[in-house]
Amino acid sequence: MDPEVALLAQSAGTTVVVLMATDAWQQLRDGITRLWRRAQPERADTVAAELEAGREDVLAAVAADDQQTLDELRLQWQGAVRRLLVAQPSAVEELRALLDGLDPDGAAARQLSQHATASGQGRVYQAGRDQHITER
Repeated sequence: MDPEVALLAQSAGTTVVVLMATDAWQQLRDGITRLWRRAQPERADTVAAELEAGREDVLAAVAADDQQTLDELRLQWQGAVRRLLVAQPSAVEELRALLDGLDPDGAAARQLSQHATASGQGRVYQAGRDQHITER
């Protein structure tokens, strides 16, 4: 797969989920639905319904501080966008323009969170080096 497509899909998945919980929601829904209607018209109604259901899930997850659900939704949309772009490469520019219009400075796409769980052991990454550590 083209690395540019993979990166765009990753950014889109994050942006879609972040913007579902903002005032930009209706513009996002309309833009994504339009994109699918042009690229894969037979899936557009299903995607529109998935956006509506996804928004409800996002709002509930944000209210509950449920990062796992938000991560799952981000990956779900990343996969859907990646499949669309692989099947319809001509949609790349339209998606890029939509994301730039909704999130011009890319702030939504940068809202990735990382969580760690103490397990007694793990790996530490620093400046390209990693070390295995065990808690004693």
